Amino acid sequence: MAGCGCEIEVTDKEQKGILITLLLINAFMFVFEIGLGWYAQSTGLIADSLDMLADAIVYAIGLYAIGKSLQHKANAALVSGYLQGLLGLMILIDIIRRVFVGSEPVSLLMMIVGVIALIANVYCLRLIDKHKDGEVHMRASWIFSKNDVIANTGVIIGGLLVWLLDSRWPDLIIGTLIAMVILNGARLIVKDAHSELKKTPT
Repeated sequence: MAGCGCEIEVTDKEQKGILITLLLINAFMFVFEIGLGWYAQSTGLIADSLDMLADAIVYAIGLYAIGKSLQHKANAALVSGYLQGLLGLMILIDIIRRVFVGSEPVSLLMMIVGVIALIANVYCLRLIDKHKDGEVHMRASWIFSKNDVIANTGVIIGGLLVWLLDSRWPDLIIGTLIAMVILNGARLIVKDAHSELKKTPT
């Protein structure tokens, strides 16, 4: 049935299923990580958990964009990028606070939670991988998932260094690097969204 638009409907249904799965995984991991991150006094874990929260919000925005015009999808991606940017700045502020207030991160807990989060995000990345060159809101989702994998790996390395060096500084450094990865991802998404908006007729 060529020309019936069925292909778009199937794609939209597939996107919806993927985004719902990503939303549920990230929402669960946010609750899981924020509690243990606070208990472990780990900037890296808290940064990663807030990244999960922002991603869950972003996937919800992506769900809204399904079936909408390209302009709606580009605007959804733009909002997603700004949310990621705000998150990155919030993490940097918390890191500065901890530099002066102090913290005693629990290295073993950092590594265990980091591994669990990494497994969850590798699954998310595999799920979204074939859409990395798709529509702008799906490209944004792929960038988020890729950044999560990088952040999780950083948390694991940070936990190992905290244990080996008996110092809180690796955790603070990893938290800062995660924030920078998030800010760079936000920059790419906003740039991509603006590019798409220029292509769409007003």
